[in-house]
Amino acid sequence: MTRLFSLFAGIALLLAPFPALAKAPESASPALWVVKDADTTIYLFGSVHVLKPGTLWFDDEVKAAFDASDELVLEMVEPPAPEMAKVMGELGMATDGKPLSEKLDATARAKYLAAMADAGIPWQGFERFQPWMPGVMLSVMPLVKGGYLAEEGVEKILSAAAATAGKPVIGLETASEQLGYFAGLPEAQQIAFLNETVNGLPKADAEFANLIKAWKAGKPDSLGRQMNRSLEATPELAQVLLFGRNAKWADWIANRLEKPGTLFIAVGAGHLAGPRSVIADLSDRKIAVKRVTARDFKQK
Repeated sequence: MTRLFSLFAGIALLLAPFPALAKAPESASPALWVVKDADTTIYLFGSVHVLKPGTLWFDDEVKAAFDASDELVLEMVEPPAPEMAKVMGELGMATDGKPLSEKLDATARAKYLAAMADAGIPWQGFERFQPWMPGVMLSVMPLVKGGYLAEEGVEKILSAAAATAGKPVIGLETASEQLGYFAGLPEAQQIAFLNETVNGLPKADAEFANLIKAWKAGKPDSLGRQMNRSLEATPELAQVLLFGRNAKWADWIANRLEKPGTLFIAVGAGHLAGPRSVIADLSDRKIAVKRVTARDFKQK
């Protein structure tokens, strides 16, 4: 559940637009935490980068924490489309000249081509790209078909609210850094990621729905258990995309506590769940992390 879901969901919509079905509004109570010292308060919120219309989450303690903050911090501040396209082209293109489909064994190739055809994506257009590119593209297609929209995602809503309130928005990473995590993987690991994505497509929508259910209910432990199961097949990728970044962000938060102010940080919910999450890394650094409820703001 990285920020790249939002990016590639947008691309997927251009390739194969699926209408989102209207539904009655549904209230959600996602988890929120706070880290503070004498002059610094940092709220930590687990985001979902794509959501279905009608999900009501930006209220109660989440809205109160955001309103009380001076600054919004996201995984990445999305750059203009031309800049993003340039970064994707530079980092996604393979340099060995060998077509992508020829890098897969016969069984994996047949499954890959069938998956691309089923998603309505012309596989020929990815022949000169690294394997991670179609892997991420395919991973978001079930979400797009299921009616999830990047425009309804947490980052889009928070960014718009920050713009309205005049709050500065900064990113923990750049677009080049985020895409670079994939591009920097050895080709064998990229192929393993692509194959695992293809094999998991039949159950992807149901698994993501379970993650959303845990997020809405404010149950990070359940979300973390599901995330851990999904990462078992690609532990190297988990280290690069999840655990290594969690440690870096925990360091960033620890350092930021030395500067006064109030921040609202929103990163993918998977980064705040599980035994090697940002929350766990902060606890290992002897930094107290407290779960926040609406009652905490009513008492002020």
